[in-house]
Amino acid sequence: MQDSSLSPDVLVIGGGPAGSTAAALLARSGRRVTLLEKESHPRFHIGESLLPRNLDIFERLGILDEVRGIGVHKPGAEFVSDRTGRSCAFPFAQALDRNRTHAWQVKRQDFDTLLFRNAARLGAETRERVRVTDIQFGPPGERAVVAATDAEGATLTYRPRYVLDASGRDTFLAGRLRVKDSNKYNNTAASYAHFRNVERREGELAGYISIHLAEDGWFWLIPLPGDVMSVGFVGNQSAWKGRKGSAQELFLDRIASSPTVAARMRGAEICSDVYATGNYSYRARQGNGQGYLMIGDAYGFVDPMFSTGVLMAMTAGELGAEAAHAWLDDPVRGQRLAERTNRELAQAMDRISWLIYRINDPVLRSLFMAPKNTFWMRDGIINMLAGNLRGSWRAALPVLCFKTIYHVFSALHRVGLGPRMHEDRPPMQAAAAE
Repeated sequence: MQDSSLSPDVLVIGGGPAGSTAAALLARSGRRVTLLEKESHPRFHIGESLLPRNLDIFERLGILDEVRGIGVHKPGAEFVSDRTGRSCAFPFAQALDRNRTHAWQVKRQDFDTLLFRNAARLGAETRERVRVTDIQFGPPGERAVVAATDAEGATLTYRPRYVLDASGRDTFLAGRLRVKDSNKYNNTAASYAHFRNVERREGELAGYISIHLAEDGWFWLIPLPGDVMSVGFVGNQSAWKGRKGSAQELFLDRIASSPTVAARMRGAEICSDVYATGNYSYRARQGNGQGYLMIGDAYGFVDPMFSTGVLMAMTAGELGAEAAHAWLDDPVRGQRLAERTNRELAQAMDRISWLIYRINDPVLRSLFMAPKNTFWMRDGIINMLAGNLRGSWRAALPVLCFKTIYHVFSALHRVGLGPRMHEDRPPMQAAAAE
């Protein structure tokens, strides 16, 4: 008799947050699900800073207390200017939506393992160290043929009714179908590692993620359990051009060049390898089709400045599970839900990208580092930082006002009529000072 795990209702490629979330929910709904992960859990990964909106998903998955047990309490985010040395805090308690006012920072190897094991607990067939190598889609009504290789080199052939591609930045289907578009507007690269003995924030800022704004990029400092700090730098092309040395030498040089980051890392000791990656932002032109759907980073990814990666991945996992579940009974309805999944993820990326792509702009930094709450603009921005990315009528006016003010002062700045920009004062105050 054929192994039923080789002919599941749904095959999920990738055991990260998107894939594990989708597999768990489909299995709980009674579907036969096989979840494949190319590596073994636990494995190192970045994206350790979660958002308040994640908590609703944890609750639906039944893992809220478990995540709390492996995390560092995160009540907000702070932004620090290298140019002025000043810090601006954005507490989640001031967001427009205050149903959830905190999140956690987690070691991803522990967090991803928890999600993967939870999918198995809910009934998914989980396999590690199995790499998908090929996929062939047949005519409508026929199962796909998916080839994979296990840790011993044996070839496995899966014949699922539906495929969810949650392969992350490997972008398995988007690469094979040649529909992946890199975002040249945000052509950045990142370098990152874990350290011990990094100065932590205390008092009201305890547990905050710190975003340090450098001249040609930005740093993240994320406090993790066990006196570990995740430190990373994301820079544009000018930040790396012409620099020589090993990955570790380049990274440590970037840290030394930032006065605010270097001050917090005077006694730091590196406790992991140094990792590097480039071409940070991309999106698939077409993320779904007959019998498949791309979810999470397999569909698209934006610069991680506002810690949206895990939230968008798990949100896509929920939406993807709903689409796959519907498709198995009604392909027409399932296709509509698949298109909705990609559309909602694209809209969320567009909302947060508007800020990310302008974070090096002097006008945007001036507004961001000294936010005014006129028309609830500050609370609206905090609402986005808390992970409310799917849009709401309540947040529309504050964000629109913020964008309008930005565009007005940008236009004045371009023609030399506006005030000089200061990262510690908003343009209105800078104008008054002159």
